[in-house]
Amino acid sequence: MANQKGGVGKTTTAINLAAYLAAWGKRVLLVDIDPQANSTSGLGVNKYTVFPSIYEGLIARAPLKEIVMLTRRVRLDLVPSSPSLAGAEVEMMELTSRQSLLKHALTSIDNRYDLVLIDTPPSLGLLTVNALVAAEGVIIPVQCEYLALEGLTELMRAINLVGRELNRQLRILGMLLTMYDSRANISSEVVEEVRKHFPRQIFGTIIPRNVRLSEAPSHGQSILSYAPKSSGALAYQAFTQELLLRIDRFPPSRMEVISSYG
Repeated sequence: MANQKGGVGKTTTAINLAAYLAAWGKRVLLVDIDPQANSTSGLGVNKYTVFPSIYEGLIARAPLKEIVMLTRRVRLDLVPSSPSLAGAEVEMMELTSRQSLLKHALTSIDNRYDLVLIDTPPSLGLLTVNALVAAEGVIIPVQCEYLALEGLTELMRAINLVGRELNRQLRILGMLLTMYDSRANISSEVVEEVRKHFPRQIFGTIIPRNVRLSEAPSHGQSILSYAPKSSGALAYQAFTQELLLRIDRFPPSRMEVISSYG
């Protein structure tokens, strides 16, 4: 999940997509490389006391098998983050192969899982670059609010650059519209604007603004556990199904990289 804008639904999407995939029988690993560690706390883990975390995996090269944690949901495991990751980008600058640290860390355990999801920080720094180098596909959450398209040009350029120079497998799986409010004209305008510029990349499912989605992380739960019949839960269920169909129909190696917007 990548977008340098904060508050667009990356973590909400990561947690709930992971939960639905696991509920449907997939073995899933969620990797939290955001120093804010919201995916970690959103799955009920205390980000201030967790040790070791992804920080030790990247900087101290601790094996990820020693960091992976079980969660409350069967078949969903977590590589937690912690606030100690905040200074990691400075430390990573001195390391060799600094753009590939996460990729190398994952090679020892990725054959245990059907899917690995990576929740990235709201920036285009070295942590996000590590995620793009390690990934095969990118999901871009786009908030249905004013200036939603702001920064997409830069994001597309970064993804294309990583795909060209560091990771030939990298493809954009699609854009997911989030926080849609049917009562606000701006939400409909953003949907139309994104559809106009990215007609083939946008997912058909739109995630609504839903109070249950906002409440679930404070209880350390996914929406599937917290409010499975809410509109937010039904939307993420539909999105998970759509994503699996898209992956099956267009494997990442066959999907073209999106050209820069603007």
